[in-house]
Amino acid sequence: MERMDGTATDRFDTGRFEASRDRLASLAYRLLGSAADAEDAVQDAYLRWQAADRRRIEVPEAWLTKVVTNLCLDRLRSARVRRERSVGTWLPEPLLDGDPMLGPADTFERRESVSLAVLTLMERLSPVERAVYLLRETFSYGHAEIAGILGISESASQQHLHRARSRIAATRSRGGEVDRAAALRIVEEFFTAAASGRTERLVELLTDDAAAISDAAGLTGTMLRYYTPRRVAAAARAGFGSPAAKQRFADGAIIVHSAPVNGGPAILFAVGDKVIGTLTFDLVHGKIALVRGIADPARLVRLNEGWRRYEPGPPVLGR
Repeated sequence: MERMDGTATDRFDTGRFEASRDRLASLAYRLLGSAADAEDAVQDAYLRWQAADRRRIEVPEAWLTKVVTNLCLDRLRSARVRRERSVGTWLPEPLLDGDPMLGPADTFERRESVSLAVLTLMERLSPVERAVYLLRETFSYGHAEIAGILGISESASQQHLHRARSRIAATRSRGGEVDRAAALRIVEEFFTAAASGRTERLVELLTDDAAAISDAAGLTGTMLRYYTPRRVAAAARAGFGSPAAKQRFADGAIIVHSAPVNGGPAILFAVGDKVIGTLTFDLVHGKIALVRGIADPARLVRLNEGWRRYEPGPPVLGR
């Protein structure tokens, strides 16, 4: 058998890494809730892969999974990240459906694991609980494998999983999976009701305990929060039903589309080929339970990369 020279070996090993890139990025995104941080973690793993004695790595997939997982845990444990997230200034980074970083969507559990609701719930878990939960529930690793990845015992892995399941179950979304087409129709109606100032219809579309949260386009150090259906409706009406907003929509300065984001319904606001903001929604039994306003440009970088390749349907408003 002919031996490969160094260049050929490097190409072969690079190919092995690239074959795992999407899976690694999907794992990192679920752990971190940030596409930019996930990309950084995967790139750091690639550098470690290149520097390693790859002849001694028996199972590259397992080795790479361990490296990426622990790189993500190091980031989650860092003082800066804990400080950023402890003051309530964090929301997950939204991604358009079809983005490879979302990973396979062949089961409800996998689709749910990248929903913005579950990514937010991950913040209630410790870094290790988060890793155990995702490796077991989403990527189907056994406890022996998880123990090897995280450097813990199998019994500790089982305990972390039990605690994570309990915390997620206590706060996860109610009502199960929502029909995508029906969900998009509901959020389109919410937006058009807001733009036309129909407060009563807005309230009818919301659950009794509805809330809204906005990152204020990254301009403030805290989130804007609204509780009760009336306050959510008032905020939506003020944002989209004001004379200035109506004029921007009417003259085509801002085009409004609905699209699936992280498996859920969303409204996207575009200027030219760039998305400048998005509203994402959690639905429960056909009503809106939570609205997230995300307009911080740093959180929309990868979504915009996907948007340039996306083929949206007719706009909701602003032809």
